[in-house]
Amino acid sequence: MRTARLRTVHPVLWAGWAALAAGAVLCVLGWYGVSGELYAERQLPYLASCTVPGGALIVAGAVLLTHGRGALAAARVEELYGLLVAAEPAEDEESGTAAGAPLAVSGDLLMVPGGTLWHRADCPLVAGKVESVPVDAKLLASGELGPCPICEPVEETD
Repeated sequence: MRTARLRTVHPVLWAGWAALAAGAVLCVLGWYGVSGELYAERQLPYLASCTVPGGALIVAGAVLLTHGRGALAAARVEELYGLLVAAEPAEDEESGTAAGAPLAVSGDLLMVPGGTLWHRADCPLVAGKVESVPVDAKLLASGELGPCPICEPVEETD
């Protein structure tokens, strides 16, 4: 599934590549023209008509490519976010789960070494990962780990 925003980014990328190519061609033509002239007053037309616009096109092409790639990345993030949060209300009603209920309900708490969140054992982010380990109570007490926003674990008080 591609969004309309992804389709509008591609012309920006094509325009950036075209501007870069045209700028490179103009710079080469300007260099070729300047190299064939002995006197500076005869070199100026080549600089003014080829090399300066060629440099400007190269800069414009680089800006367009940077903007296009940033917009493409943003569009992909929006698309993935839409896929992540898209939940069919009919599925929730059929399965009997409440709309605001967490995805995981296990009481066991896990974490991934080097991670910043702690999860319930049946959280989709850690379920099935062999590197997940039980949460150390010292890490929870120190505040180095935060609760997972997906499974919404509750800290066990001993």
